[in-house]
Amino acid sequence: MNHPKHRTRTVLAAAATALLLAGTGCSSKGDGDTAADGADGVKAGPGVTDKSIKLGALTDLTGPYATLGKSIVQAQQMWADETNAKGGICGRKVEIVVKDHGYDVQKAVTAYADIAPDVVAMPQVIGSPVVSALIDDIEQDEVLTFPQAWAASLLGKDSVQVLGTTYDVDMIAAVDFLTRTKGLAKGDTIGHVYFEGDYGANALEGSEWAAKKAGLKVVGQKIKATDTDLSAQVSALRKEGVKAILISAGPAQTASLVGVAASRGLKVPVVSSAPGYAPQLMKTPAAAALEAMLNVVSAAPAVSADIPGVKKMVASYQKKYPGELVDSGVLSGYNAAQLMGMDLKKACEGGSLARADVVAAHRAQKNADAGLGTAQDFSDVSQPASRSTYVLKPDAKAVGAMVIVEEAQEAPGVEEYLSSKGS
Repeated sequence: MNHPKHRTRTVLAAAATALLLAGTGCSSKGDGDTAADGADGVKAGPGVTDKSIKLGALTDLTGPYATLGKSIVQAQQMWADETNAKGGICGRKVEIVVKDHGYDVQKAVTAYADIAPDVVAMPQVIGSPVVSALIDDIEQDEVLTFPQAWAASLLGKDSVQVLGTTYDVDMIAAVDFLTRTKGLAKGDTIGHVYFEGDYGANALEGSEWAAKKAGLKVVGQKIKATDTDLSAQVSALRKEGVKAILISAGPAQTASLVGVAASRGLKVPVVSSAPGYAPQLMKTPAAAALEAMLNVVSAAPAVSADIPGVKKMVASYQKKYPGELVDSGVLSGYNAAQLMGMDLKKACEGGSLARADVVAAHRAQKNADAGLGTAQDFSDVSQPASRSTYVLKPDAKAVGAMVIVEEAQEAPGVEEYLSSKGS
């Protein structure tokens, strides 16, 4: 993406809009990038009026993560409805402007240009490639953004907050889990099937580091998001004699990997990154193999967890969207919205809902806890917000088809790994 050209287009569009509004005697919703006091004395800015706070969502409703996108959108709309029923935030109603990019970076760039002038923050942007393409503009525009992506490459920006752990930290936890509970020992070989791009590369970085510390060998198999038959990868890993397999891809790839491996007698433990599992998989022919072989590492608990906040959210979601599956996207989206709400309330208490002040309010949170898992520290832009990882496993009978195997904990070596990276 050529950011200077995009910036020029955005600025020219904003200038043209300003001239048009001036000619008609109207003002823009956020008065451009200039913050102004509202009737209640609270400083406003883009996306904020005396009556409303507009948030943006760049999501995938038609691409490979459409199921996830739908869950996140619905969960965040539920949060907005609940919030508005209680009087809103700072005396203003919350509105969420949703744009579907279909996991297409160019569509996402266009969608961002459309909504950026009119929103104060974005509690949802799906996809590491999308966030990577937009990150410089998001930072320059000071739009507080919560990606639904967990690549470590997204750290280091004031306005962009990766929630929970990053992919590399999760894979360190995965290797630790395998060595502690699945009998892997020094000298053994593990496979790692991973998407090309930031997601897979960051996950591989973590697995290779952890494997080296444990005396294990990693055999990598890079795949594309369009690869849904992993027969060749299973054959290659079987030939290498792997004792376990890590996968950092999507649900379709996880189902293929586990199903094919089981059918060919490669019945070894498989550990997936959180985006690699969806409850819909338990309706596929791979269901039995998934229950027998798969574990998932995640910064978030299972939606079946006996946590008061999670149980309340699940009940509310099932009431609002009867018949809809409650998956990890519901929890992830609702958690992000809750945390965004906390930031907006804190900014309001400080007397300003201007973008820069919302970002500052967010970065002042050192123990943010929405009651949906572990607390998070947002004060250091270079650090993951959390270092603790749950281990989950498929269970067709559970809400969300997933249960907790191990409660959240920081895996041995995470501190050393992050220090070695200068994080």
